[in-house]
Amino acid sequence: MYQVFTGIIEGQGRVKKFDIKTKNRSAAKMEVDLGNLAKGLHIDDSVAINGVCLTATNISKNQAEFEMIGETLKKTNLGMIKPGDKVNIERSLKVGERMEGHFVLGHIDGTGKIVKIEKLPKEIKFWIELSKDLARFVVKKGSITVDGISLTLVDVIKNKISISIIPHTMKITNLGSKKIGDKVNIETDILGKYVISKN
Repeated sequence: MYQVFTGIIEGQGRVKKFDIKTKNRSAAKMEVDLGNLAKGLHIDDSVAINGVCLTATNISKNQAEFEMIGETLKKTNLGMIKPGDKVNIERSLKVGERMEGHFVLGHIDGTGKIVKIEKLPKEIKFWIELSKDLARFVVKKGSITVDGISLTLVDVIKNKISISIIPHTMKITNLGSKKIGDKVNIETDILGKYVISKN
C-alpha cells in the first residue's frame, strides 16, 4: 500500500548521525531527532525526509533511524547529508485528514540545483535548474515538490523553474538555510507525470 503525503511540512528535524554502511555507498543509516514530531511514531511508519519517503526502523524517545539504499543516496540530496543538518519532516497522511497541499508520494524524480535567489519585498524567489529529462514534466502554474514542500511553479523557462516562498515557509523549512549551488529534491506532479508519460 502506498503512503501518501501532502507536501505541507510539519517541522524540521536535525540529523544526529549519518553512516555509510558500505564502501561503494550502496546503503546508509541516518538518525534524526524529530522532536515533537516523533510523538505516536512507530517502527515501520513512513516519514518524508526532505520529501523522500523513508521507513522508521528504530525509535528511541524523539530520535528515529532510517535506512537507505544506494539508489536513494544517488538520486536524492540525502547522500550529501551531514550530522547537524536540518531536514524537512512530514508524517504520512491519515485517512480522513484534510488535504492541504497536493498528492505527494515521496518518490523523488531527481535533484535540481539552486542557481539564483531573489529577495523581494514580500517573498523570496528561488530559481532552480533541472535536467532536461526532469524539466519535461513541469508545467507553469502547476504543482511541484521541492525538498518535500508543496509549491506552485511561477516560471518555467526551458530547464529552469522558479518558485516564490513566503517568510513563514522560509522559517519552518530548511529553505531558509539554502544557498546558490545547493541541490534540492524534486518530485513532479503525479497527474502531469502520468499524462506526459502516456503521450
